[in-house]
Amino acid sequence: MAVPGEPPDGTPEDEYRSVVFDEDFVRAARLQEFSAQERMGEHARAVRSRSLWSGHGGGDGTPGRRSRQGLLLVLLIAVAFASAVYMGLRNPYVPLPDTRTEPFSSTVVPLAPSRTVAGGRASDLYAGSPAADYRVGAAGITMPAVRRTPHFTDAQVVAALTVAKDYLVQSSLEPDVLAGTASRPVRVLLDPDQLAQFDRSMTSPSGDGRHAATGWLVRFDPATAVVADSRVRVNGTLTFEEVAPDVLEVFTDHTFVYAVRPATAGAPAAHDGASLFTVRRELRLRFDREDLLARRAELLTAYVVAGPHDCSAETADGFRPALAGAAASTVGPAATDPYAAGHPRRAAGLCGVLAPEAQPSPSGAGTG
Repeated sequence: MAVPGEPPDGTPEDEYRSVVFDEDFVRAARLQEFSAQERMGEHARAVRSRSLWSGHGGGDGTPGRRSRQGLLLVLLIAVAFASAVYMGLRNPYVPLPDTRTEPFSSTVVPLAPSRTVAGGRASDLYAGSPAADYRVGAAGITMPAVRRTPHFTDAQVVAALTVAKDYLVQSSLEPDVLAGTASRPVRVLLDPDQLAQFDRSMTSPSGDGRHAATGWLVRFDPATAVVADSRVRVNGTLTFEEVAPDVLEVFTDHTFVYAVRPATAGAPAAHDGASLFTVRRELRLRFDREDLLARRAELLTAYVVAGPHDCSAETADGFRPALAGAAASTVGPAATDPYAAGHPRRAAGLCGVLAPEAQPSPSGAGTG
């Protein structure tokens, strides 16, 4: 028989029977029942939902202190993490790589003969000169031992050295370039940002340190001299250095010895009328990763000395060698008027003297 006050079927065995709904449990509930007075209002709901903010708040729904502190801590951690990520990606103390291409600058110094220029057969002249043991053509441009750098692989270093060698070959040994009839073989190896400066140097050369054609390449004034022997003698070195994580530089230092003869239109070449003309070129070429992929270079500087060459003769547009039989020069550089309008020659006054031992010995300059 059921006890009065109990359900007819007895008290159900409920898994929640032992649960005590104390005050803390009620306050932690996500739903809170409105009071009787609140439920009397029109359109009033029976319950309201508690947000995270009100987990430990008062009965009026205001956030509890612990909830506010916890959420504030989460926000601070999120802001700190976002700031750390941003600063790591854009660290103001690590400068971004400078990808600008620098303008090319050059210095070209003529070397005046110190004695009468020797003439003869090209082979005899070479045999009696310091270039007797030099290699012929591109074989004289030897590659150094290759090693990787901190940020460039062996293959990338080889690529830079190969482009540098190609530049030397095209700008110092290509017959059409030497004759002044072509410049494209050199142009295609340059960074596009330097092409405007290069083109101006070819069409309107000047000795302003920026636009000398003979800074970019070797060419002879076609009205003065032509190459008498295509077997140009060459000797020098190539070196390289990583100057920045994204920049590799190659330094070249080579001596090119040409056998030249007078440019006499319509006249047969005189086999015994050749003389030697020596050009020392020191170049600095820069490569970024884009240059290496495109197989091109940025030519930064060139220091060139060449002779025998009269100091009074212009060198910016093409070399005018002092040819066989020319006497020692006593004439200095071309005069510069500092009061003249326009831009004075920045290279004015730059002139040297070709050492006697740098010229073929009389015994090696036979006329055969």
